[in-house]
Amino acid sequence: MRLFGPPRSLTRRPSAAFCETLAFRSKGHIPDFWTSHDGRRNFVTLSYRNITMTPFTSRPINLALVLLLGASAALGATEEAAAPAPMFVRQGERLTVPANSPLRSRLVVAAVADKTSPHAIGIPGIVEADPTLVVNVLPPLAGRVVELPVNLGDPVQKGQLVARLSSGDMAQAVSDMEKARDSEKLAKQALERARGVNQAGANAVKDLEQAQSNYSQALSELNRSEARLKSLGISDDAGAATSALSIRAPVSGTVTSLSVGIGAFANDPTVALMTIANLDRVWVTASVPEDLVGVVAKGQHADVSFPAYPGELLHGTVSSISALLEPDTRRNKVRLVFANHDGRLKPNMYATVALQVPQSRQVVVPTSALLMNNDKTTVFVEVQAWTFERRVVELGQEDGETVRVRSGLASGDRIVVRGGILLND
Repeated sequence: MRLFGPPRSLTRRPSAAFCETLAFRSKGHIPDFWTSHDGRRNFVTLSYRNITMTPFTSRPINLALVLLLGASAALGATEEAAAPAPMFVRQGERLTVPANSPLRSRLVVAAVADKTSPHAIGIPGIVEADPTLVVNVLPPLAGRVVELPVNLGDPVQKGQLVARLSSGDMAQAVSDMEKARDSEKLAKQALERARGVNQAGANAVKDLEQAQSNYSQALSELNRSEARLKSLGISDDAGAATSALSIRAPVSGTVTSLSVGIGAFANDPTVALMTIANLDRVWVTASVPEDLVGVVAKGQHADVSFPAYPGELLHGTVSSISALLEPDTRRNKVRLVFANHDGRLKPNMYATVALQVPQSRQVVVPTSALLMNNDKTTVFVEVQAWTFERRVVELGQEDGETVRVRSGLASGDRIVVRGGILLND
């Protein structure tokens, strides 16, 4: 009988697995025997480095007995180790967490409650200048720009010079005023003379009446020409050679657009030279979707945040609601008014308007309690002390770290609000 088969030589290097199998009960040497081709029994000395065969001279040790003893010792060591406590025990649809389970220190169970607090709906918005404080500066007469003392973005005060034009029409208006002034003076002298003659009885009444009519017409023409110059910003004592047309700011504000430069001809009186906007008060315009128009009302409270100023909120109320929907976006414009004396709110700046929409009483749970099971949203409900069952819920609006539950839970139910993923097998 051969235990391992005849080796090719009396000394050779065994495999590691071979050595470990035979040497696990000793410190590197196990005596055994094998039978060679010539029938002689040889003594085997096993080490992790080599195998040496010598003639058998002592009592043989059965290899099977050695292996059996090793297996018995390993089995005993396994049985001596205490079995770990289960994380939870399944009983049908229920999961019970034993008293010695480590899950008890990791699960957080709390009762849910219902609330009636309003729900905040975030709507995109944009900062706009108040249209009632935006003025387009138009040239009253055609002419060429000879002076432009302001630039885009400059603050200006009401009455400040913002442009000067050289205009032939301006010279004509001044000339008409001078002619009207002279005609009025001459007509007044003629009227006084006619009165004196009439008092002396040297002329007819109709001559006095004609002189009175001529004076009234001359006075009307003078008033018209003076009013014309005043509308152009020219004083009554301007000389006849004046052709410079001074354009002044009609309101205080900031130059938000500029469309001319020095030397340009302003021939179209309907095209603005520049736009001045007073930004001390601005609008935040929110575009409300059509399906939410019914929940927005004038005077409703809203919180406004800006990407330019993270963490800051402005509190305001809805001041106006557009009577028409935008035909291309199917949205309704809702406006809130804010003071802007420091100029931090700039037109065309993006904003998010959170409108507070009233809600009916509903159960509210933290989002950490929600678990996905296939395509359904579930929570673990405590039906007994440390015994839970999975329940499907229907969700409503989400408010930050909480969410409203339309169905599936009742006020007072205790659920796993943290660590439920450990039960989600």
